[in-house]
Amino acid sequence: MLKPNLAELGKLAKDKHIENKKYFDKLKKKVPKNLDYAMQELHDAEFKKTDCLSCANCCKTTGPLFTSADIERIAKHLRQKPQQFIEQYLRIDEDNDYVLQSVPCTFLDQDNTCFIYEVRPKACREFPHTDRKKFQQISDLTLKNIPICPAVYNIVEEMKKKLPL
Repeated sequence: MLKPNLAELGKLAKDKHIENKKYFDKLKKKVPKNLDYAMQELHDAEFKKTDCLSCANCCKTTGPLFTSADIERIAKHLRQKPQQFIEQYLRIDEDNDYVLQSVPCTFLDQDNTCFIYEVRPKACREFPHTDRKKFQQISDLTLKNIPICPAVYNIVEEMKKKLPL
């Protein structure tokens, strides 16, 4: 499968949104026994051929949630007090979660590497969440990630072929 470039990704995701939503609605009602295993295989296969540093669209267009543990760990790494870190980099969103004050991510370098990669937030470490257990429970999140991440787009397209519902 050809990897969609970022310019095409939004349109492709939009064109497939209704189809994908229906697929995920069916998936929630009738979960295949091997879903987690299949998703792990699809995830691993896609990320063998995906170079996130050539894209970094997730870091450029969205911001992660910061847990208390993330804030403590990153503040310590930056030699700041947690409150200083919060004031300098974060805001509270409509769901009462800590998120970045703005995107692209403050910690994204020009070569798409991350200044705080070793201590990055849990949400960043787990993105795009396509290898999570009980995958059917995060289908809404996956739908949101399709227009952001070419790898998610490819994984979902392969998933529909491998696990037709």
